[in-house]
Amino acid sequence: MITSYNPKSCGDILIVTLAPNAEKQNVSTSGNVTRISDANTNQTTGFNISKIGTQLGIIEKKGQLFLDEKQIAIVNDVIHSAGFNEKLSVSPSKLVVGRVESMTGHPDSDHLHVTQTNVGDSQTLQIVSGSPNMRAGIKVVVAQPGTMMPSGALIWDGALRGVSSSGMIVSGRELHLPEAPEKPGALVLPDNFGEVGDVFDFTKAATLYTEKLVDINY
Repeated sequence: MITSYNPKSCGDILIVTLAPNAEKQNVSTSGNVTRISDANTNQTTGFNISKIGTQLGIIEKKGQLFLDEKQIAIVNDVIHSAGFNEKLSVSPSKLVVGRVESMTGHPDSDHLHVTQTNVGDSQTLQIVSGSPNMRAGIKVVVAQPGTMMPSGALIWDGALRGVSSSGMIVSGRELHLPEAPEKPGALVLPDNFGEVGDVFDFTKAATLYTEKLVDINY
């Protein structure tokens, strides 16, 4: 689940994204709640909830939010009062520290790699990457499916040239880190930067490039 709020561009509306937009959608509104669903499966893909900023204490905030238990309870009350049955739960960031366990060549590309990447909790994701510095054994930052990037882009399951890819191994540039190089390439983390599965710490990462703690010569 991705929750975001931008009163300047969207007004007092909490945007809740649960899945990628379906090719054909149904939209239904009751009170201050709009439900978006897949027209073929009736799966809920998101909610737009208006006039909730004050209740959640988010009026002064913008961008992606990580709601706590109390805030989620308020959102669920509003959704249920509007007549919808879905129940949301707390969802931490899906941008995490990972470890590339193995790498093979892509069968239909001379520059893409197919990795098996450990993201913690005994979970390994197959991620296709075009990073020129990709190799087995490195510690990286993984945008798992359901991640909102600093640019606002949403990451979901997909495929690159016919090979499935669950998320993305990201660069310092894509993370908007200070002095990150303007070229493709995964951010290879120092081995002491957190444990595999930890939520990526932007504050800790702010000096990775400025203090030359990562290799950019590739």
